Amino acid sequence: MSALLWLAAAILLVIAEMFGGELFLLMLAGGAVGAAGAALLGAPVWLEVVVFALISVLLLVGVRPVAKRHMLSRPRVLTNTEALEGRHAIVTEQVDDHDGRVKIDGDVWSARSMNPGEVIAAGEQVMVVQIDGATAVVWRG
Repeated sequence: MSALLWLAAAILLVIAEMFGGELFLLMLAGGAVGAAGAALLGAPVWLEVVVFALISVLLLVGVRPVAKRHMLSRPRVLTNTEALEGRHAIVTEQVDDHDGRVKIDGDVWSARSMNPGEVIAAGEQVMVVQIDGATAVVWRG
């Protein structure tokens, strides 16, 4: 019976970890699984608690720092408009500092030139400097 309680505690800790993401509760869930294993082997309750504490501390000290370091070292993936900055585009309609159109990766965007007074003719290649709302700010590059 106590093995089921330990497993239920482990499941609840894993669910709670999904909301926090600090890997603390996940390590405690590992300790609860270890205590459930001890309970299945017929260990007395005091030994189950010792196994829970020991495994939890070992996971917190040994595994959690490595896992957190691994999570933080992942490269940042650019998405949405951030991914367009720095890309090349083709001018489809003349671009000036107020209006124009460019094609970026097959999508047509409204555009304006980065430099005031600059006019870029259709067919020229430009670089997207930034996305300002729904307008690509481009530079002849």
